[in-house]
Amino acid sequence: AALTVRFLTRRFIGEYGDMEFIYSHNLTVDGREILFHIWDVPNSQEQAEDGSSEEKRIQWADSFVLVYSICDRASFNILPLKIQFIKAAKEGQSQEKVPIVIVGNKRDLHHQRVVSSEEGRQLALSLDCSFYEVSAAE
Repeated sequence: AALTVRFLTRRFIGEYGDMEFIYSHNLTVDGREILFHIWDVPNSQEQAEDGSSEEKRIQWADSFVLVYSICDRASFNILPLKIQFIKAAKEGQSQEKVPIVIVGNKRDLHHQRVVSSEEGRQLALSLDCSFYEVSAAE
């Protein structure tokens, strides 16, 4: 949620509840107006739901940004399973590669880091995804 709000408003807000939101946002990219629809789902909510809700979101989306905290090993460890689920659902229907980006957040909290940048890069490489490490706060 922090990254989504930062992208939409350029502001950082540190605390969020476990709420699901759909945001719409216009942005000019390479001279073209692009309308983004962002379905922001907290991980804790996804774990509590059945697979059909997650399947619905996967079918709705054209691309995926999966965010983990560099300070939370569990948030990193669930990524391979989520990515396999997305690829099976999306790529099974067509020959097109689904765009997936893995983002390690909280780079500013390097003193609390438990997942290295190299682990994030290696995971992205092994799953054919893009990778970035960022700080929503900064």
